[in-house]
Amino acid sequence: MNNGRYILQKIKESTEIYEMMGHSWSRKRTLDLRQYHKNYQRETWSKVLQCTNHEGLQMSGKVSKAILKERFKNFNTMFDEILKTHSTWVVSDEQLQSELRVSISAVVIPAYRSFLGRFKSYLDYSRQAEKYIKYQPEDIEGMLDQLFDGNATSMGRRRT
Repeated sequence: MNNGRYILQKIKESTEIYEMMGHSWSRKRTLDLRQYHKNYQRETWSKVLQCTNHEGLQMSGKVSKAILKERFKNFNTMFDEILKTHSTWVVSDEQLQSELRVSISAVVIPAYRSFLGRFKSYLDYSRQAEKYIKYQPEDIEGMLDQLFDGNATSMGRRRT
């Protein structure tokens, strides 16, 4: 997405090249970039979102604490893995970076907030509630806002 966006911007900035490539080429590349964005979001974040699915949590009309704990545990593990990897990625185009963050946040945060709001009370009285409820929605929002900046480790690797 980074490279595609850069190339498209450079072509649009050059009237001569833009006219040579044509409006339909530019439109096709823009649509391709949007599709890459959707594919990234679906492929990367769908497994995390599945953890917040309400289906399958009830056994005989009651919420299964074991399944609920497993869902929170899986959410935490998957979220941490994605965050660890994707926080090292660099999206240099600020608009693209912002669009990615906003689109991820728009899906992940409401789903998690709803899941947490609906099922937190089932774990509140557990001695190990913090073990399973690792994040508040505000925590997730803050962490998602740091995606695609790269970190010291990734920046060091890029220079070598």
